[in-house]
Amino acid sequence: MADPSSYRPRPGEIPDTPGVYRFRDEHRRVIYVGKAKSLRQRLANYFQDLAHLHPRTRTMVTTAASVEWTVVSTEVEALQLEYSWIKEYDPRFNVKYRDDKSYPYLAVTMNEEFPRVQVMRGHKKKGVRYFGPYGHAWAIRDTVDLLLRVFPVRTCSTGVFKNAARTGRPCLLGYIGKCSAPCVGRITPDDHWDLADEFCDFMAGRTGTYLRRLERQMADAAEEMEYERAARLRDDIGALKKAMEKSAVVLADATDADLIAVAEDELEAAVQIFHVRGGRVRGQRGWVTDKVEEITTGALVEHALQQLYGEESGDAVPKEVLVPALPDPVEPVQQWLTERRGSGVSLRIPQRGDKKALMETVQRNAQQALVLHKTKRASDLTTRSRALEEIAEALDLDSAPLRIECYDISHLQGDDVVASMVVFEDGLARKSEYRRFQIKGFEGQDDVRSMHEVITRRFRRYLAEKEKTGEWADGESLTDGAQHPDGGQHPGGEAGPADRTVPDDGETLTHGPALKDDDGRPKRFAYPPQLVVVDGGQPQVAAAQRALDELGIDDIAVCGLAKRLEEVWLPREDDPVVLPRTSEGLYLLQRVRDEAHRFAITYQRTKRAKRFRAGPLDDVPGLGETRKQALIKHFGSVKRLRAATIDQICEVPGIGRKTAETVAVALAGAAPAGPAVNTATGEIMDDDDGAPETTADAPGEPVSAGTPDERRGQER
Repeated sequence: MADPSSYRPRPGEIPDTPGVYRFRDEHRRVIYVGKAKSLRQRLANYFQDLAHLHPRTRTMVTTAASVEWTVVSTEVEALQLEYSWIKEYDPRFNVKYRDDKSYPYLAVTMNEEFPRVQVMRGHKKKGVRYFGPYGHAWAIRDTVDLLLRVFPVRTCSTGVFKNAARTGRPCLLGYIGKCSAPCVGRITPDDHWDLADEFCDFMAGRTGTYLRRLERQMADAAEEMEYERAARLRDDIGALKKAMEKSAVVLADATDADLIAVAEDELEAAVQIFHVRGGRVRGQRGWVTDKVEEITTGALVEHALQQLYGEESGDAVPKEVLVPALPDPVEPVQQWLTERRGSGVSLRIPQRGDKKALMETVQRNAQQALVLHKTKRASDLTTRSRALEEIAEALDLDSAPLRIECYDISHLQGDDVVASMVVFEDGLARKSEYRRFQIKGFEGQDDVRSMHEVITRRFRRYLAEKEKTGEWADGESLTDGAQHPDGGQHPGGEAGPADRTVPDDGETLTHGPALKDDDGRPKRFAYPPQLVVVDGGQPQVAAAQRALDELGIDDIAVCGLAKRLEEVWLPREDDPVVLPRTSEGLYLLQRVRDEAHRFAITYQRTKRAKRFRAGPLDDVPGLGETRKQALIKHFGSVKRLRAATIDQICEVPGIGRKTAETVAVALAGAAPAGPAVNTATGEIMDDDDGAPETTADAPGEPVSAGTPDERRGQER
């Protein structure tokens, strides 16, 4: 725990101007970002007597090891820079409005030739019109089902659309009149686009004109004695009115506004937002956040506005934003909203009438959300705290292990040996810091040696980062003499290309330009854990401890969790630590171990599948995926490409003569594949008939390797 007086700026150093400040911890990680009208007055509040600070503010300033600031010319610039830095650094002590789900929107893809109505989540895409958000996806589907009777817009996926166009038969919705069937040419692209545009107009609140037009058409059809057509129009009007009833009018003057309400106590705050468009509630969402410091309702509203409109522009920012309290000062925030919209935005507190009544409804929703969150969260926080305390007590640690790293080795009978590293902070998975390793120090199956290599590489990188930031106290580099697992030295202590992260299914990994040395962004291996957990027993634990000893690291605890009896092994101990089966600490260790195993085996399977799919073109230098596909598409198969001349290869768009020569040489040196066999019939298939070609260097997965369950049993 740091003493704030140790890094307090000297008197007169802090300017009395607007600006943005950052607190960093001992590892140079940004832990808090704030803005101020006067940096001098604002920062002085953090360096008063600790007893006078809010408990979480006290935790922040004692966790920090330095503070720095950036001067700007106006408060609007400070607001924009603060938002940018919070998005960039994700500081752990900043207010974060987060929910456990992504809210669904009703989206119309007006950027396609045949626009499609569908449910969308996540980031918004250009050229797509969005309506919502909605609390539940089924609410969107109910509304769309009613409107498709009147606006039969396409709702099918691209695959279904193309299949219908190929067969000339529409899907079921086309037969029952809930799709205009553009896939089979029943409607022109222009007419279908106009139909989708009318659907968007109706969803945007322009309902009166369209209903009156349908009523006139119904009356005209009845007058001309076209009773069947009049009945269909009557049913269409009924469907539209039923859809409108699902979002009742709450503001009679067709207002476009967002209403924001806040319910809070001394530790947490819940925010609820109602999106009103055309006088109707079109969407609703909410978040709950921890209050990191003593913060006013106006400041919470300001953070909510940043969260809502930081990535929005144009009509996505409404003309009117109603809030329970105004930020102080309000002018910079209002100017920022106006710039986001491109025209004037009114930010105010409703005083009377329908808007005040609706704000009271939003406030009740916020209060209920906070009560519900506390009911769910209380046991969760208590359980995680108890689990960490039990682990600390069982392993005789000085304090609870707030950061735990777990390592696992995975392979298939000694092939494609890989390792995983997963990170849990405060008992929760920190997926942005997961890492993968390829074992390259040796060949074959040796889990103990693999564990030694992985731990060595990970903590050699930690020492390198520590030395680079000037934290190495003795003035000498351990990384220069660090032993490589195969007995040699790894130059400069670098982890090498094997440590590069590889995208996983659904995982978010930090990579690319965000990995820099001194800007506070997350780095590969810059932060040490308090506890290292390995998947295995006494041998794996001994290997991990030996790796740390060789690097001179003695302040990180190590343990292993053996699968058979769920025993916890410690270094240099002959007997395991047995935690009770009902122990929350054991449950947390099991979760960490199982997550490491899942992450490792997913990578191992991906790596193996990629090797099986490899072909002779993969080894051609400078030949990317696009040009490989162009070559296969032009010639039809690798067999025909191998038989082609250099001049014929040059005919492929994007392939120059030098590349063609390289391709020809590479294919000439690769052994041709054997005949492909249809495993269902035993028939030998000729490559020209469309069978995929493999090479001797990249065989397909053997069919006779056992059942899927047996093959999974061979995986480690």
